[in-house]
Amino acid sequence: MNTPQDIFSYRRYWAHKFGTAPELPMSRAEMDLLGWDSCDVVIICGDAYVDHPSFGMAIIGRVLESQGFRVGIIAQPDWTTAEDFRRLGRPNLFFGVTGGNMDSMVNHYTAERRLRSDDAYTPDAVPGRRPDRAAVVYAQRAREAFKGVPVVLGGIEASLRRIAHYDYWSETVRRSVLADSKADLLLFGNAERALVELAHRLAAGEPVETIRDLRGTAFMTKGPLAGWSELDAGVLDCPGRVDPHPNPYAEQPPCPETPPPRPPVPARAERAHTVIRLPSFEQVRDDPVLYAHASRVFHLETNPGNARALVQAHGARDVWLNPPPIPLTTTELDRLFELPFARRPHSSYGDARLPAWEMISCSVNMMRGCFGGCSFCSITEHEGRIVQSRSEASVLREVEEIRDRTPGFKGSISDLGGPSANMWRMACKNPRAQTACRRLSCIYPQICRNLDADHAPLIELYRKARAVSGIKRIRIASGLRYDLALRSPAYIRELVTHHVGGYLKIAPEHTEAGPLAMMMKPGIEIFDRFSELFERYSREAGKEQYLIPYFIAAHPGTTDLDMVNLALWLKRHGLRVDQVQAFLPTPLSPASTMYHTGLNPLKRVHRDAERVVVPRGQRQRRLHKALLRYHDPENWPLLRRALKDMGRADLIGNGKRHLVPSFQPAGTGGAPEGRRRPDGSVARPARRPSSSPQRKAGRGSAKPNVGTEGRRKAEKGRRPAVGRGGGKGRRER
Repeated sequence: MNTPQDIFSYRRYWAHKFGTAPELPMSRAEMDLLGWDSCDVVIICGDAYVDHPSFGMAIIGRVLESQGFRVGIIAQPDWTTAEDFRRLGRPNLFFGVTGGNMDSMVNHYTAERRLRSDDAYTPDAVPGRRPDRAAVVYAQRAREAFKGVPVVLGGIEASLRRIAHYDYWSETVRRSVLADSKADLLLFGNAERALVELAHRLAAGEPVETIRDLRGTAFMTKGPLAGWSELDAGVLDCPGRVDPHPNPYAEQPPCPETPPPRPPVPARAERAHTVIRLPSFEQVRDDPVLYAHASRVFHLETNPGNARALVQAHGARDVWLNPPPIPLTTTELDRLFELPFARRPHSSYGDARLPAWEMISCSVNMMRGCFGGCSFCSITEHEGRIVQSRSEASVLREVEEIRDRTPGFKGSISDLGGPSANMWRMACKNPRAQTACRRLSCIYPQICRNLDADHAPLIELYRKARAVSGIKRIRIASGLRYDLALRSPAYIRELVTHHVGGYLKIAPEHTEAGPLAMMMKPGIEIFDRFSELFERYSREAGKEQYLIPYFIAAHPGTTDLDMVNLALWLKRHGLRVDQVQAFLPTPLSPASTMYHTGLNPLKRVHRDAERVVVPRGQRQRRLHKALLRYHDPENWPLLRRALKDMGRADLIGNGKRHLVPSFQPAGTGGAPEGRRRPDGSVARPARRPSSSPQRKAGRGSAKPNVGTEGRRKAEKGRRPAVGRGGGKGRRER
């Protein structure tokens, strides 16, 4: 990778003389107070504006401000007309459009495609303040508001939809968001480096349609670009030739006097100007095998050290993707997080609650990126596999800033983490190997020998953070990679002794080898080893603490029997799941490709490739979720029928070895086995009124009526349990 220019080394734009805004303006009145007659850049976002480094809109705005540009914010505009997009006037350089910190479809809908009842990124969690496919709608309205102003897309929604992609909510393969939005440029990944250079080049008068050489950008084009050679990847990988085993007794021909010449290897400069042509949108839309093949090629070209440009035809035009951005250095990342953020929601929201802000107001983001490579996760598609870490000094300064500037701070830091709790400062020990590597994960199926997995710097950081004056406790809330943690028992001891507030969440995701291979997650025996250390160090510290393992239902590669085995594992370990997360296919992830095509893009794709089992349809997905909640009487009728259909009626009964009982408590989910409606649903019996003698005595109910005081004691005596998506539950003794 070439060493890029430091993003803070550019000569600042002339408008820097206006100084730093206490908060970026959201109205003309605020612009007038700052003395601005116009904005250089206007950012349109689907989230409420929180001026904090955990929110992408705030980072982009403050980075551009540090370059001398005047930046205005239009947060959650009324998208039904273009009028609200004219609120701050015509921007001098461009509109920056983002759907927000989450994909707008994930924000709106559950895995069952039901509307969510709240939005954590909206004041008072009011839902419906952004449109479906917000990036497309906002870009179209911005162009309508001021014709001729460049429109630049960014954020996770644009990143995950930058090429043709499977869309779970419409169950179709959709075009690139560039084609639908008519935007001039798309910035994918962590886009600060490309954004800063783009703004300065536009300010210098360079037309946006001529800016085609920025890493981490995508654009629409007609025909090939000058100076590029094209490599067609529109054909499928085919299995190699299988030669018969040689006869060991056969006479061997003599070796040649001179070895045959090696095939020519393209020079580095030639490779840097080679573009790979993916199968077209029309091809991947109509052919699942080509879709899986395109997904595999795409993910093999994500390392900034060796990735080549990609191009994909959409009708008569092409979507061109330049290689991914080069990660920020520690020095750049430190300056980025220490820009003059107000560290609070915009004052126009008054006393309204913002759940997303409340969750992170006392937490510190120490890094970006993740080299775990979980197939269902979107982090690597957006932030990349190279971990970018802040310095120890920068993290400690933010801890002090939280202490001094957060209203109502009581001495507790809720998290020191990031995409993962324990990848800080971990990197490849061999720069040459990192540049050439094409692995999708540094820790699956085994931890790479070139990975520096030393936890000692992280242990030292924890100790220094605890020693900061005024800090009473520091919790670790980010997800822990327990397979990495096993490399350092000293880290586990430090974590368990000082940084677990009763519960620690980790994500084994499943127990069976088939689903785990599709997820690219370690075997359950690794979780068992970590659990043993966790319990040992908790006892040594004199603390009663519990693991909160997360599991995914209905992931590609999961059979009904796999879920039964997972349920039996939960029962053997006395675990009860309170909340269950079903697999949600997000654009571009390998697991979403499996869901759509039934093929595995983690291996070579060809017409005769082995098919992946995919739980489809609401009935099967409900069954997988019900198996995780095997203890809920509402699920017992469904589970009894399913177990009989699978030939596992031996798991129905009233003993400890059984999964579900043969009886059904009155007032719970189901009529007797034979009573079913014509549509196949179960007719539930009427619930008895709470005043009936039977309810008072506790007979026939899911649990006895022990009274308020008794119920409190019973709940206090229970051990915590497991969940998915943040849910806590109960654990049986």
